[in-house]
Amino acid sequence: MTVARTICLGFMAVILVGTILLMMPFSTSNGMWNDPIVALFTSTSAVCVTGLSVVDPGTYFSFWGQLFMVLLVQIGGLGYMTTTTFLILLIGRRFDLQQKVAIQQALDRPGMSGSTQIIRSIIATTMIFEITGIFLLLVVFVPEYGWNKGLWLAIFHSINSFNNAGFSLFKDNLIGYQTSLLVVFTVTSLIIFGGIGYQVILDMYLWLRDRFLKKPNAIVFSLDFKVSTSTTLLLLVLGTVAFLCIEVRNPQTFGNFNLFDQLLLAWFQSVTPRTAGFNTIDIGQMTDAGLFITIALMFIGASPGGTGGGIKTTTLRVLTSCTKTILQGKEEVLLYDRKIAISLILKAVGVVFGSLATVIMGTILISLTDPKLEFIQILFEVVSAFATVGLSTGITAGVSTAAKLILIITMYIGRVGILLLMSAILGDPRPSRIHYPEENLLVG
Repeated sequence: MTVARTICLGFMAVILVGTILLMMPFSTSNGMWNDPIVALFTSTSAVCVTGLSVVDPGTYFSFWGQLFMVLLVQIGGLGYMTTTTFLILLIGRRFDLQQKVAIQQALDRPGMSGSTQIIRSIIATTMIFEITGIFLLLVVFVPEYGWNKGLWLAIFHSINSFNNAGFSLFKDNLIGYQTSLLVVFTVTSLIIFGGIGYQVILDMYLWLRDRFLKKPNAIVFSLDFKVSTSTTLLLLVLGTVAFLCIEVRNPQTFGNFNLFDQLLLAWFQSVTPRTAGFNTIDIGQMTDAGLFITIALMFIGASPGGTGGGIKTTTLRVLTSCTKTILQGKEEVLLYDRKIAISLILKAVGVVFGSLATVIMGTILISLTDPKLEFIQILFEVVSAFATVGLSTGITAGVSTAAKLILIITMYIGRVGILLLMSAILGDPRPSRIHYPEENLLVG
């Protein structure tokens, strides 16, 4: 079995186990067997760190059901291969060659050396950020709900934030805390660091360590770091300004708040599509322009190596750099004075084309199964599912069973990745030794 098939089937297995657990009577608050579609949808959404839900997790599921959701989110955020590798390390087993290759492909690393150390670093980084988030959220939740419930709320929301999921135990998600500085900045910080990628966080840590210790040979930031951080910051700033300008006169979202609170709402709305499903405003009440900007941000998504989905920030930068190269009449695609390989450009094109095809197909199918829904609502829901975001205009619970199944498939494709899924279906690509003659073609 190929590595791609191992990873894809691994995610399926985790989803299946999660579905069985969430179907059990002890997982629901009423003590009855759960609806299989609800269990399958919730399990898929959790493992794919999406956050879309057809029920209210805070009232529908018991403590055990909520605990299973958190565990599924944690496994989904870390990734199947990372979780499996960590369990192998815990029981003291050694890796064989196939497992090392699987880790290399799952983490998108150039070589197989140092994979064990990377896994340990990923687990440690996850624990540090999630525990920090728990302590910060305790300050808000414990005084309001007491120690037992407050602690569980802090744990649940911290893990969902860092893993870019978006499940909430509150009926209105985080709308009740829309002007709480501590909640907003804790959740958004966890979302950003969870989605920016473990390698970027590690590079940042090493740079800060070298500066603190005043080492003469400080590390040089990788191209991944430069592209991921600069693109993320740019999108966050542009998103905040765009939402503030568009929604400022909408009384259903920003209109009834003062300027500072409007900035807070715009900031949160700019962060959450990247790709966590928390919301501090009613998404269904946004203007069409606001919804379309959210769709664009969701489609772009987070950075490679992180817990988010989408086509990724690096893919966007590669394609925009290609466009810039063509407009300037140059023949080499450059990023920070580094040449981008043709293979990476082709990969970026493949990711965008496959992603667009998936979104278009999902939108068409749900338009056929649920013709009464508005087009913008369907497109928003499909992009949210594919980019593993979890934001919704409020139609998720009311769509047909067929539409729910389409969203389940879309979430799965978005989580494993379009290229990995194609590799699992078609087999590992083999380079051709045959070279054909070149000929010009009119384009554009």
